[in-house]
Amino acid sequence: MSATREKNGRPGKPPGKESQPLIIAKTPAEEQRLKLERLMRNPDKPAPIPDRPKEWNPRAPPEFVRDVMGSSAGAGSGEFHVYRHLRRREYQRQDFLDKMTEKQKMDLDYLDKVSDNQQAADERTAKRREKREKLKQKKLMEKKAKQEANNVEDSEKSSSSSEEDDQEREDDAEAPSFVMGKR
Repeated sequence: MSATREKNGRPGKPPGKESQPLIIAKTPAEEQRLKLERLMRNPDKPAPIPDRPKEWNPRAPPEFVRDVMGSSAGAGSGEFHVYRHLRRREYQRQDFLDKMTEKQKMDLDYLDKVSDNQQAADERTAKRREKREKLKQKKLMEKKAKQEANNVEDSEKSSSSSEEDDQEREDDAEAPSFVMGKR
């Protein structure tokens, strides 16, 4: 046997590669699964991603028409087919232009709608921000008023009970509140 022959006896196959059994997909999901399995067998190999198909554009109308068909008698039987093809091509071009203008109009409408939605959202955000700021200022003012009231009470108490505080501080220093190292 030669070096290119495998155990199965087929020439031309490199050794180590075994033939895969043919699996026919019955559903689109199964077909997708098989494709993914085939891609994942060799993750180093780049996956084929097809390019996007280019949009169809009609051929531009001719700048100068050399043989203009007249309506006189004597036109041959083949002229009707030429006329029909020209007419079909022109109708296709006009339909394409109509669709393009419609698409541009829809794009502009969409952009207008997006900008209107963005503006409305900005207005709502500004209104809510203003409301939050007002609430924050109100809380801050209440806090300051409370602190001032406490300061006034403390100053009154401190003048009358400064002697008692000194005595309490001495008492606190004598008796520790906890002892470290004992359980």
